Amino acid sequence: MRIPSLRSTATGVLVLLLAVVADGTLGTAQSVPPGIQTNSGRLIVRWQPARLVNGSPILFRVSSPIKLQSLTGSWFGHEVFFTFSAKTRVWSGFSGVSVETKPAAYKLELTGRDSRGKDVFFEQRVTVARAHYKEVAIVVAKQYTEPAPEQLQKIKEDKAIKGDIFKSVGLEREWSGFFSPPVDARISDVFGTQRVFNGKAQSTHQGLDYAVPTGTSVAALNSGTVLLARFLFFEGNCVVIDHGQGLLTLYLHLSQFAVKAGDHVQRGQQIGLSGGSGRASGPHLHIAVRWQGIYLDPATVLKLKLP
Repeated sequence: MRIPSLRSTATGVLVLLLAVVADGTLGTAQSVPPGIQTNSGRLIVRWQPARLVNGSPILFRVSSPIKLQSLTGSWFGHEVFFTFSAKTRVWSGFSGVSVETKPAAYKLELTGRDSRGKDVFFEQRVTVARAHYKEVAIVVAKQYTEPAPEQLQKIKEDKAIKGDIFKSVGLEREWSGFFSPPVDARISDVFGTQRVFNGKAQSTHQGLDYAVPTGTSVAALNSGTVLLARFLFFEGNCVVIDHGQGLLTLYLHLSQFAVKAGDHVQRGQQIGLSGGSGRASGPHLHIAVRWQGIYLDPATVLKLKLP
C-alpha cells in the first residue's frame, strides 16, 4: 500500500508531528509543509532491536496522543499490520529488513484514522546499519551442487510448490506473544553466513542451525497453521507454519513429521523430529523466519519482546 505524501494531501487532513524514540531517546519532531493543519500532540515511535541491520526483524511500537481507529504502515514497499493493545495503549507492527539492504536511512510511512474518521499521515526515516556476516566452506553430496537432469526437474517442481505456498499466507494474525526456541540445544550456524558448497556453489544462510542428533523433538516457535509438510530436494522433510500477516516459520531436514498441512499448532507443540534429510552435511535442525517474501534473523526474532 502506497501512502500519499504530505505535499499531495488535501487541505484539512489532520497531520501529527512525529517524534521518534529509539532505545529510549526522543527524536526531533518532523517539519510540516505550509497549509497543512497540525496537532500539538506528538506521535511516539519506538522499535526493537534499537540498532537495525540488514537481516533484522523489527517490532515498531507507536503511541498516539489522540485516539486512532486504525493504523497501517508502509516499509520498503511492504504493508505493516498494526495491532492495538488497550492495556498498554500502544500499536504494534511486525516487519523486517532484507539481508540485501544497503546501509542508509529509510522511510517508514504510517497512516491512521482518527475518531472523527479523518485520515492521519506521518513518516520518519529509520537508519539501517551493516551487519558483518562470516563465510564458511561446507561439503555435501555432489548431487546438491551438480544435480542430474531428473534432480533438476525435482528442484523446478519444488520451486513451484514453494511459490504457491508462499502466496497463500493469511492476513489474520495467529501468533501471540514471544517466539520460543524449537529445541534446547547449541546453535551451530547463524543467519547471514556466506556458504560455499564443495568449493563451488555459493549461497547465503537464511536461517539458524541447531546441533541436534536425529530424532530430537522439534517444536513450533509460535501458534499458526501448517501450510506444508513434505519432502523437498534441498530442504528435505520440511514444515512451513503460517503465523499470519505474512509471517512464516520453516523447519528443515526433519526425519519425521508430527503434523500435516491444515493443522493448527500452538507454541511449543511438536511438529516433527530432527534429521539430516535434503542438502545437509549431517543431522541438525535448520529454522527460518520469512516475512512477506524476505528472510530475517531467527535469533533476533527469539529475543524480541512481542505483544
